Amino acid sequence: MTGRLSTALVAAALFGVVGCAPTPAPTALPPVPRVQASPSGLTLDGRPWWPAGLNAYQLATDWSVNRGCGAEVDLDGFFGSLPQGSLTRFNAFQWLAIDKATGALDFTGIDRVFRAAEARRQLVIPVLAAQDGSCGDEIFKSSDWYDGGWHDVAPGSVLSYEDWVATAVKRWRDSPALAMWELMGEPEPLTPYRSCAVTAGETLRTFVDDAGALVRSLDNRHPITLGLIGGGQCGTAGPDYEFVGASPGLDVLQYHDYGADGVPLPGDVYNGLALHIEQAQHLRKPILVAEIGQYAGAGCVSVLERARTVAAKLDGQRAAGTAGALLWAFVPDPRPGECTYDIGPDDPVRGVLRERNGTR
Repeated sequence: MTGRLSTALVAAALFGVVGCAPTPAPTALPPVPRVQASPSGLTLDGRPWWPAGLNAYQLATDWSVNRGCGAEVDLDGFFGSLPQGSLTRFNAFQWLAIDKATGALDFTGIDRVFRAAEARRQLVIPVLAAQDGSCGDEIFKSSDWYDGGWHDVAPGSVLSYEDWVATAVKRWRDSPALAMWELMGEPEPLTPYRSCAVTAGETLRTFVDDAGALVRSLDNRHPITLGLIGGGQCGTAGPDYEFVGASPGLDVLQYHDYGADGVPLPGDVYNGLALHIEQAQHLRKPILVAEIGQYAGAGCVSVLERARTVAAKLDGQRAAGTAGALLWAFVPDPRPGECTYDIGPDDPVRGVLRERNGTR
């Protein structure tokens, strides 16, 4: 015994499976998911959709239950402030579903996010884990983890990554707020000594194939994405980006855009956004710019100037063929006295998003 929990045992423990229970009568399938991915982009309720939204990593923070990830957010106020049919990406890590007092699973924080989004007919991308272990076990995921360690329970966790994914998909797959699943935020299978093996692309591709297949076995209706940075990171540099992106376990590719304020297509000819758009088109998969970070505040540019340059960036990216953009990051308590990525409730860049978000 290695201490690993099987998916079947986890399901039995969490959902009350009884060995002698009668087989339930078949039930009708839920409606078709609101969001679909195609070679031409994303659709919402059957109409072409270019979401211009926000990252709000801390939405599942509930200090009365979990360890939190940033400040608590008025969820109804947040989702109510968004334009109709907006897209928000948030952390749905296992540690945000663990009671900090008892160490047992408690889904209160993440459940509240889904319920609030549903009430306002908004869409969310739950990120199921992070490369660096932030807001969780704080364990950096090395190539050994991608090579099989994801089947094991990490210290302080209740479930392995494998069983957390299975649990999360079963719990939230029928939510009308679910846009797509994100397997991992910013994966990078470096060795334990932080070097990059020549086989890193193969390691990451195998992980995505297997983890994506796990999600598909439980939910073959919603798209699956991966938090690819796209800047030449280990495992996705150059042609490896397309090799990993070709996985049958992925429907939507990503790019994360930092350090290029106002520039629509940042990066070089080897790892830039323009190249990744071409690779995505070759794979016939949409590419979402899932993080755009631009500084504003004391010591750098004003929030008004940021809004102006973000508008130019979004317009250029959309014209170039991207499938949407999400800014980093909403916080309920922005720090105007510092130069940060903070986007508060009244930030003028939110007007830019409102004007560009939506179906056509």
